[in-house]
Amino acid sequence: MSNKTRQSQEQIDELLDILKMRFEKNKSRHLDLDWAKIQEKLVASPKKLWSLRQMEETGGEPDVIDYMNETDEYVFCDCAAESPKGRRSVCYDPEALESRKEHKPKHSAVGMAAEMGIDLLTEERYRSLQTLGKFDTKTSSWLWTSSAIRGNGGAIFGDWRYGQVFIYHNGAESYYAARGFRGMLYV
Repeated sequence: MSNKTRQSQEQIDELLDILKMRFEKNKSRHLDLDWAKIQEKLVASPKKLWSLRQMEETGGEPDVIDYMNETDEYVFCDCAAESPKGRRSVCYDPEALESRKEHKPKHSAVGMAAEMGIDLLTEERYRSLQTLGKFDTKTSSWLWTSSAIRGNGGAIFGDWRYGQVFIYHNGAESYYAARGFRGMLYV
């Protein structure tokens, strides 16, 4: 493990405590899942623990939202009410960032997610997350975008307004103070 992703035992214990408290507080997100089994997988995956720390430190409030029986993996997702504060004002991907000549944002959603070791939510996963609560009622989140849309200069994002999920499109190079991205991690 690189020094960049290394954590002290104290940091690991602190993160596990935060994740366990959130898990217990939000049982409706993960009915019938056992924290002890999840923690066992986390302890065996230091790089994934590091990624979860990045999610936490940027305001994502990661929590378990699913279990994939066929792959024996737990799905962690950013469950902060609004798009994580530490990941806003970003364009969609590194190509969009490079294409901006003026007023460049500091980063891109795809680039930042890759550095964190997480994936952007797909439209399907975003809609599924919205069944567990109401997210992005004042913000919006970039979503994984198909190459067909991206090839035409666009990218998609979602939010919750008027009692439903909306999926929109925008130029991939655009960025707004109220738009960030949500990530997910399979453990």
